[in-house]
Amino acid sequence: MAWTWRFEKADGTQTAPAVQPEEFTTQGDAESWVGEEWKALLDGGVDQVRLFEDDTEVYAGPMSLHAD
Repeated sequence: MAWTWRFEKADGTQTAPAVQPEEFTTQGDAESWVGEEWKALLDGGVDQVRLFEDDTEVYAGPMSLHAD
């Protein structure tokens, strides 16, 4: 299994992240990474993220990186 993040603008279009992630072997590792890097991602133009396990989206929608 591979856990990967999709990085998006607020309108849902995919964008390249300012910080390049790896492929993660566990969900916890992927979530820890985004927890550490969310500010750099936001500053680099990413508004929201989606987590995938292989081709399956883990959450029921995108996770905003904005505080509100």
